Amino acid sequence: MRVYKVLGLMSGTSLDGLDMAYCHLWEKDGHWNFSIKATKEVPYSDERREYLKNAIYLSEDDHAQLHKDYGVWLGQQSKMFMDDLGEEIDFIASHGHTSHHRPEDGVTFQLGDGQLLANTSGTQVVCDFRTKDVSLKGQGAPLVPIGDKLLFHEYDFCLNLGGISNISFEKDGEHIAYDTGLANMPLNYITHKMGLEYDENGNLARSGSLDHELLNKLNGLAYYQLPYPKSTGYEWFTGDIVPLIEASNSSNEDLLHTFIHHNCEQIAIDVLKHKGESKIKLLATGGGALNEFFMDTLQDKLGPNVEVIVPNKTLIGYKEALIFALMGVLRLEGKTNVLKSVTGATSDSCSGEVFFPQGD
Repeated sequence: MRVYKVLGLMSGTSLDGLDMAYCHLWEKDGHWNFSIKATKEVPYSDERREYLKNAIYLSEDDHAQLHKDYGVWLGQQSKMFMDDLGEEIDFIASHGHTSHHRPEDGVTFQLGDGQLLANTSGTQVVCDFRTKDVSLKGQGAPLVPIGDKLLFHEYDFCLNLGGISNISFEKDGEHIAYDTGLANMPLNYITHKMGLEYDENGNLARSGSLDHELLNKLNGLAYYQLPYPKSTGYEWFTGDIVPLIEASNSSNEDLLHTFIHHNCEQIAIDVLKHKGESKIKLLATGGGALNEFFMDTLQDKLGPNVEVIVPNKTLIGYKEALIFALMGVLRLEGKTNVLKSVTGATSDSCSGEVFFPQGD
């Protein structure tokens, strides 16, 4: 029984920073198992956050340079983390940071040059997990459901609340997953305008009141009427959501309160229409699971037949990095790591590019 020792790297749409999870992964009796041995979050400097946030607007040359620079930075952070731990790893599995995601146009791009990441860290790298699926007419997202299927099968639904929200579940023998809509992206946008990194425990949101007019506009957005598989990202947020925030006369507290109600209503619609009659368990992870008002509101919208389970903080914060580590293992074993039932691609795929360190 081989135990893979992998460093998983994740940078999400909420732009909090780089999540690093040193994981052990092994398959026993047909089931995958894991242990998260060590974690680290590297917060982004204001300058790096702005570069990544605005990467979509860069010229081709500047975007290419950012891709290289970010790859080197990822390699530096990885090497420092592993040197501090004193651990030898088999490889690094990197999600990178998504700068462009327009699968309908056949476009997706994850910043963080894999060859420079390998060279700088001195370690084999698996990265670029989305491009192959998009080339197969898929959405290239969400990718985490393969981990939900293989590592968290005891839950009926897995909900991830990063910058955006996605759910994952089994239906009619197939694994289904898609982006339900928003999560932390609008909340962080509002708190950053207040000079705050985030709304701790959702206390500000809890103190606010519902803006019914804004709630109706949000619930009426065309994205929610689209059939799955579907995915969204920063382009949708800046194009459709930011103008609604900027046009509102509500207080920041009322905006936060309203967005959490909106997020939870849309999640509840999607969960309840698929859940059936029995009592079920829903695992909530991602930064939104740390927001107590978000979790209280979600439980209220879902009702008593859905138990919302919030795990330990390590799993909340590093589940995605763990799953990209698993995706790297599956890529090296030549096994499926992206599911067509999730992305809408023409076939399942074994996705990811592999890079080995090279000298100068």
